[in-house]
This record gives sequence, structure tokens and C-alpha cells, in this order.
Amino acid sequence: MRKSLIFVRLLRESYLFAINAIIVNKVRTFLSLLGITIGIFAIISVFTVFDSIERTLRDSINTLGSNVLFVQKWPWAFGGSDYPWWKYMKRPEPTMAELNEIQRRSQASEASSYMVGLNRSVKFNAASVDNASVVAVSHDYSDVTPIDLTEGRYFTVEESAGGRPVAIIGSDIVKNLFAGANPMGQRIKVFGQKVEVIGLLKKEGNTNFGNSNDNQVLLPVNFARNFIDLKRDNLGAAIMVRAKPQVSNEELRDELTGVMRSVRKLKPSAEDDFAINETSVISQGFDSLFKIVSIVGWIIGGFSLLVGGFGIANIMFVSVKERTAQIGIQKAMGAKNYFILLQFLFEAVFLSIFGGLLGLAIIFVLTLAVSAAFDMNLILTAGNIMLGVGVSGIIGLMSGFLPAWSASRLDPVEAMRSTF
Repeated sequence: MRKSLIFVRLLRESYLFAINAIIVNKVRTFLSLLGITIGIFAIISVFTVFDSIERTLRDSINTLGSNVLFVQKWPWAFGGSDYPWWKYMKRPEPTMAELNEIQRRSQASEASSYMVGLNRSVKFNAASVDNASVVAVSHDYSDVTPIDLTEGRYFTVEESAGGRPVAIIGSDIVKNLFAGANPMGQRIKVFGQKVEVIGLLKKEGNTNFGNSNDNQVLLPVNFARNFIDLKRDNLGAAIMVRAKPQVSNEELRDELTGVMRSVRKLKPSAEDDFAINETSVISQGFDSLFKIVSIVGWIIGGFSLLVGGFGIANIMFVSVKERTAQIGIQKAMGAKNYFILLQFLFEAVFLSIFGGLLGLAIIFVLTLAVSAAFDMNLILTAGNIMLGVGVSGIIGLMSGFLPAWSASRLDPVEAMRSTF
């Protein structure tokens, strides 16, 4: 017990010696902090930006549904140079007839819907929105993916089946066409035809890979097919199929493959002329991308941390040289080697951690400024804060160990002679 109390007392005295040295040598302290501050700022700022981007992208992927499969002409691919686009280009687009067959035959699916998106101009009186995302959907679209409305309603069965001229529009369309007026019941022009607004989508922000629902116009596909050819090669249509709660994506994929091959009358030896995509492909692709980004972040900040570490080591060697006589006196009065070692290690670690905290404070201020000025939700997470502090402490420990070790090994007689 007595030894424990002595150790705690020596630990406290080491801490006080270190703090005093830092306060007295302000210029030296500032120079030591600079490298670590820049290094932590470089690493954690990169991680903060890409964590925010990753969070936004994953939220966007989750809105598509992890248990939703997409029957399409083109398979999703993430990077790579061996994508045989010339083969996929010859494939036919999914059709409404194939959707009907999937709905009739599938036992593993809970709901399925046809959708096709195009960029078209949307007008109301003199106002116009160019390149609006016009999405034509079958009636079950709202059962496959949630539709969040702030006002109005979704299409009725009669409106979807009969191809009535009705639309649900996003917040950007409302803002650009109606300038504060109530759009409900108004008639906008799509495909040159008047369409009644029956619902307003909740504002979402730019989350869906740069293609926000805020710029979207939903129409019944049976209305849109009067103005577009659904069998066009480059249309990009998809049949979205949601699995039942207890059915895995693999089971649903196997069933859909069998249904599609049967509908398209493919021979047993023939390749599939369709793709069945799922959001895990995107998630896996982003996992690889963010691993690379993480490595780049460490490389960018690593050089600054290396310079900062050498700076702390150099300053600590100077500090040991200046305080050699003081070390000799402390040893002559009974100070143990570990007391001298801890004294200088504390100083190095405190310097490094303080520099890291300064870098984190700068990042925090910048995240608030960027989030307020732009449509980005940057957040300095607790994980990144702990990472910054931890890395700072390790750099300080590594940089300060050799100077502290050399100080602890000084001969007290020789050390005291340095005053003369």
C-alpha cells in the first residue's frame, strides 16, 4: 500500500514537472504542436468527410431495400475493366408482361413492380424544370419501396390500370414550378400533356447517388407508355421484386431466374439474357472504395505525423540537454530512473495529445461551417475523436521515449557538473 502511494505521488510530481516545462517554453511548445496538429487534421478531416459520404450513401442504399432484387438488362458492376458491355447491350429490356408473369408465378416474393426512369422537361404555366427525373411505375411500386408523402395520396388501382394523367412530385419540382403556391390539384405538363398533381413527396436531400427524389415526378406507367416505347433498347427499365420476410435473397434469385428463363424460353445450355441485381453489390463496391480512401488518408496525414514526431523528439532532446543539471540534482536527492523517464514521457505525450486536440478542434469548427453553408451533414464522430487522440498519444509516446530514456540514464554526478 505504501509503495502504491509513493508511486502515485511520483506520478503526480512527474505530471507537474511536465506541465511546468510546457508552460515555461511556450515557443518550443507551439513548434512541437504544429506538426502533430497538421497531421491529425489531415487524417481525421479525410476520415470525417468520407465517413459522412459513406453514411449518406449507405442510407441511400438502404432506402432501396436490402431484400429487393432488380431484374434488369444490365448487371451492376463496380470498377473493373472486364465488363462485357457489348454482350449485355444485345439483351432485351424487362417488360410489363414479364412483371405479370413474375406476379403470377412467384411464391417467394411479397410484392413486385415495374419502373422506368427518364429525364424530361416539366412545365407549369411559364415555369419549367429541365431534366426532371420522370419515373413511370406500375401500381405495386409503393409496396416494394416506401413512398413518403407530405400531402396528398398515392395512385389508386383505377388510376394505375387506366393510365390516368396524375402525378406525384418532389419538393424541388414544387419549389421551381409553383414558387410557394399550393401545387395540389394543379396541372403540370409532362410529355407535352397536362397531368394533375395528387401528391407531394417528402423532401429528402441529395442522397440517392446524386439523383434525389426531390427532383422526381412519379407517373403511372400505363400513362407514360402512350408517349414512350417501353421496348426501347436503352430505356433502363427494371422489375423490382421484394422477398417475403422469411425468404433469403438467394432463394428469391433462384426462383426469379427460373421464371425469367421460362418466360423468355431460353434453352438449358443458353446463358441468361437478363441480370438480377441487389444492393449488396453496391455495398461491397463501396467497402473496397472506402478501404482505399482510408489508406490514402493515412498516407496523407502520415507524413505530417512523421514530421511532427521528429519535431517532438528533437525538442525533447533539447529539453533534456537544458535540464541536465536539474536531472542530476533530482537523482542526487533520491529520484529513481523511472521518475525521470515518466517526467519526460509525460511532457512528450501531453504535447502530442494537445496538438491532436487542437487539430480536432479545427475540424469540428470546419464541420459546423460546411454543414451550415452547404447541403452536407458533416459530423466529427466519437470514433474519429478517439482515433485522433489515440494516434496523438502513441506518436508522443514513441517520439519521447528515446529522449526520456537517455535522461533517466544520466549519471547524477556528471549531470550536476554540467552547470559549470
